[in-house]
Amino acid sequence: MKWLYHASRVIFGGWWVYSGAMPFIDPGWQPLGQEQAAIDFSLAMIDSGLMTCVKVAEILLGLLILANRLMPLCVIAIAPINFVIVYWNFVLDEGVIEYVFGALTIIFNVVLA
Repeated sequence: MKWLYHASRVIFGGWWVYSGAMPFIDPGWQPLGQEQAAIDFSLAMIDSGLMTCVKVAEILLGLLILANRLMPLCVIAIAPINFVIVYWNFVLDEGVIEYVFGALTIIFNVVLA
């Protein structure tokens, strides 16, 4: 069972660092979604500046998860961001890939918690 925790930690932490860093490396990278509701939501977050705060948090939390440091705090801090990610994937931008990413987000959180 220990291997599942560490595999989840490395995959999830890497995913968060990558997802957080890419909009700073390539500003056009941020996926907006396919459905109009998802696009509107994503653009509102970008226009308000909230997306920048989220991406910085993703990088910091991803690095802490990869380093296996402050894990209880990371799991708590990730919860609001993950709630929005799951909502976006299951409600705003429905599709097989979105469902897979939403489910993986939940699974990784449960394993890390």
